Amino acid sequence: MSGSIVSVASNSSAGAAGGSVIDVASLVAQLVQATEAPQQALITQNTQSVSTEISAVGSLKSALAQFQSTLSAIDTPSAFNSLSATSSNTSAFTATATSSATLGSYSITIGQLAQAQQLVSNTFSGGSSATVGTGTLKLTLGGSSFSVTIGSSNDTLSGIAAAINSASGNPGIQASIVTGTTGAHLVLTSTLTGASNTIQVAETDSGTGLSSLTYGSGNTANYTQATAAQNATLTIAGVAYSSASNTVTSALSGVTLNLLAPTTTAATLSVADNNSAVQSNLQAFVAGYNTLQQTFSQLGGYDATTNSAGPLMGNAALTGVQSQISSILDSFVNTGSPTYNSLASVGITANSDGTLSLNSTTLSAALSTNFSAVSALFSGSGGIAAALNSQLTGQLASGGPIDSLSQSLVQQENALSQQSSQLSQQMSALSASLTEQYSALNSLLSSLQSTSSYLTQAFATLPQVQATSAA
Repeated sequence: MSGSIVSVASNSSAGAAGGSVIDVASLVAQLVQATEAPQQALITQNTQSVSTEISAVGSLKSALAQFQSTLSAIDTPSAFNSLSATSSNTSAFTATATSSATLGSYSITIGQLAQAQQLVSNTFSGGSSATVGTGTLKLTLGGSSFSVTIGSSNDTLSGIAAAINSASGNPGIQASIVTGTTGAHLVLTSTLTGASNTIQVAETDSGTGLSSLTYGSGNTANYTQATAAQNATLTIAGVAYSSASNTVTSALSGVTLNLLAPTTTAATLSVADNNSAVQSNLQAFVAGYNTLQQTFSQLGGYDATTNSAGPLMGNAALTGVQSQISSILDSFVNTGSPTYNSLASVGITANSDGTLSLNSTTLSAALSTNFSAVSALFSGSGGIAAALNSQLTGQLASGGPIDSLSQSLVQQENALSQQSSQLSQQMSALSASLTEQYSALNSLLSSLQSTSSYLTQAFATLPQVQATSAA
């Protein structure tokens, strides 16, 4: 029969040749496979299980870290120090406030905006390519000066403008050419606002080749002032203030005013707690927790639809961190207010599936009524966000419960890998041993088969010998 392990010779010639009786290679392979298969199947099953748990722990660590990142905006008192600055006339000015600002309302009037000086030279009838002259010009803006040397290669109006714009040390004078019906004009514009940032131009080469471009005190005939350098003027709560810039940072502590236009009537600046920013941060906190809760359900829950359990169902590390987080969320905090001392009191409540919901109306009312209590609820000593952050830091720390579980699983995976290697070595040794034993047996059986064949033939001749003797 094809594939037979034991093969007995079917005729005397095969026996005499000492043919193989046992298919040693096939027999050994089947015996080794029968020994190895159940052990390797168990190792493979355990390895897959551990690998799944390692992946699950990685997902848990990632989910906890992501949730922890939402706490940074609400876990310290300074995180609640965000203030808003609101203008009643955003066409006249806008404002921003830092945590150092003082709550309150301020009357703002703006007399004029800060502006930069602009000078337009007299007409050059030859246009931008008109030759002006050579020499050295010293240009000054406020208290800073720089020089340009004009030679035969750049002595045109456009050449002089380019030299000014590319000059090293230029503090902010831009030169351009404007061509009108009567000819070209060199236009010098300051990039710096403020009354002190005026432009002066002097020729310093002892010649007069560039005298048509000079400008300064007592020498204004070569240019027309299109725009005068001036400071912004304003009053804050009736106090006059002058600023070289339309961005005013030092008039009111912690507040930056961006002046846009003079006012005809007073506008109001209001500095208040930034409730909208706090609401946004708390919405992010709730969304972050709900994402974490979904991860908890996937890793440690049971799906009745598929009849499958999560890879960490019943795991002590998972149930431990869930229990600790839930305990903190359900706690009451000493905020100094008997009304606002829990998540539910500010509009954050638990749903039947373990997720959270935020009632914006309730939260807004709490922030407007007692902002400091809401701040203390999350960021104060024993505050919910502060306690969560501390708890998660411990959970995720090196040597913490999550890290210890991860290391334990990796050790198990390594041990299973070693078991697989050892089993492979044992099976190789078993294969060699069985091959030796069955090869020896095969030789013995082959020898016996040959002897049997010989005796059969010998006995077959005996009757013939007896018949000859009788005759």
